[in-house]
Amino acid sequence: MKGLFEGFLLPFQGLRMIFRPGFRRYVVVPLLLNITIFGLLAWVGGIYFDDFMGHYLPENSWLSYLRPLLWVVFALAYAMIMFYAFTILANLIASPFNGILAAKIEESLTGRRPEGAEQSLLASIWPAVSAELGKLLYMASRMVPLLILLLISALIPGINLLVTALWLLAGFWFLAIEYGDYPMANHDLPPKQQRQLLKRRRIKSLAFGAGISAMMLVLGFVAMPAAVAGASIYWSRDLRNL
Repeated sequence: MKGLFEGFLLPFQGLRMIFRPGFRRYVVVPLLLNITIFGLLAWVGGIYFDDFMGHYLPENSWLSYLRPLLWVVFALAYAMIMFYAFTILANLIASPFNGILAAKIEESLTGRRPEGAEQSLLASIWPAVSAELGKLLYMASRMVPLLILLLISALIPGINLLVTALWLLAGFWFLAIEYGDYPMANHDLPPKQQRQLLKRRRIKSLAFGAGISAMMLVLGFVAMPAAVAGASIYWSRDLRNL
């Protein structure tokens, strides 16, 4: 139970750290980039939304009497697609900054800079982006079967609740992997070893992912650097000693 609460609170502990002097520049730059990208995607999405609705739900459709209800469903689906597209782009763009932020947080906590941390932002771009793509492939290979199972289970009362719970837990796990990578990659730990360490604190890691999810719903853009800082705290105070 203790690990459950500690894991959930990690992103909020990270939030208190990221606006301290010395960390702000690694937060503000990707934050401004992400806001700009989100604004552009929202603008483009708004332009093409009418075309999207006209193609999939024309006014002369035999479902026209359900158009108001289906409009809401289609709008939500469209918004989710745009949100996930933004999330992928945001993680790719912010990944070099996140690695440096994780190194700075760890150095402030332990007094030592990670040996594998890159000194130059330019030098860290390709390794960070490459690692991000690897995480996306790992997540996609697991999420696609879960999505298929979720669609099938929607037809089976009772089972769909279990599959939905599994979907949420998988989301928490993937968030723990996503942000736990930044401090551990600074120590040259390969992805498989990172996942093994997180599994040794499975409940705490899942709770960490749940805390990130809650923060994303409330704080949006700020949740990313806060999660990186929380993962750095998690690594420095727990995982590195396993």
